[in-house]
Amino acid sequence: MPYSHQKEKNLIGKIPSSKFILLGEDDIDDEELLKELFSSVDDSLELTFINNGRHVIEHLDTLAAEQLPCLLILDYNMPELNAADILENLKARRRYDDIPKIIWSTSGTETYRKKCLELGANDYIIKPSRVSELLQAIKYMISYC
Repeated sequence: MPYSHQKEKNLIGKIPSSKFILLGEDDIDDEELLKELFSSVDDSLELTFINNGRHVIEHLDTLAAEQLPCLLILDYNMPELNAADILENLKARRRYDDIPKIIWSTSGTETYRKKCLELGANDYIIKPSRVSELLQAIKYMISYC
């Protein structure tokens, strides 16, 4: 498998629940925090973290239609492909049209936000610095499932 710290073992050999969320996140500290907070909000969620933009697409392409996530959350800046690159690739294939896509970034650059929304992102969220705000953002993101 090509992922350096892949977290998708929960998908091998079974169909995930309807609350399967795929997260493109290349920061290990953010990943650990997100796992903890998502679990505290809804422990029935199945989370898969992939730390490389190209690998996000490759992983999605391996899933059967009934295995696709209920939500795709992408950090804007990841190795190989950024969130806009991923969105552009997914937009070209109808198979991914119904998956809500949220971009989550430390950058509030209007150009990035506008491009992502034009490419099909449902929202562009700037990563909150306070845990209480992060919990609110997580509840909001989960509402897409």
